[in-house]
Amino acid sequence: MESFQSLGPNYVTAIKLIDEAHAGDPKTIPGDDGPVPYELHYARKMTRWLALRQPDASPALQLACRAQHFRRWELPRSSYPMTRAGYLTWRAKQKAQAAVQIAELLASSAAIQPALAQDEVERVAALVRKEDLQGNEETQALEDVACLVFLDDQFDDFEKKSELDEDKMVGILRKTWGKMSERGRELALGMEHSERAKALIQKALAGENEN
Repeated sequence: MESFQSLGPNYVTAIKLIDEAHAGDPKTIPGDDGPVPYELHYARKMTRWLALRQPDASPALQLACRAQHFRRWELPRSSYPMTRAGYLTWRAKQKAQAAVQIAELLASSAAIQPALAQDEVERVAALVRKEDLQGNEETQALEDVACLVFLDDQFDDFEKKSELDEDKMVGILRKTWGKMSERGRELALGMEHSERAKALIQKALAGENEN
């Protein structure tokens, strides 16, 4: 949080409440001091990348980034068909559910003082839903950050999955690249990856440049 301008105490409390919810994720990953709930780890990564992508991010954007996967484990990917259509349906449902839940938390918690204005709560929910992705800079910044976290935190493991061949991985990378702004792409190109991942990224970008 130190990379941003100081937030008011109500926003600091809101982030604390969001993190407390993330701590309920049953999935964990190793951390320096023991297992860390995965969604808490993910949320912290979102904040770190947002600080690089948009250090002047508004409080609403900071909350939306922190709540990107709010209580995601309650709607697992496995609850929908393992097809492209199933994935898109799940993703849409997940965003809608997260937006409703985060709005309820921000609007109803007595711990958030002074209470957030209703239009601010609605703005956070709209960002979580990624409304107006093509026309809104804050929504695009959130999309960039989600893509950066995927490339930074998940891609090296993702590309090792046996069911994903090279062509599929290149296709995923091209779709990810296509979602990002120029600033997001600049940050992505500065990341460190395995040699295998670097080769896939180079192949994906070569194809992108040919189109």
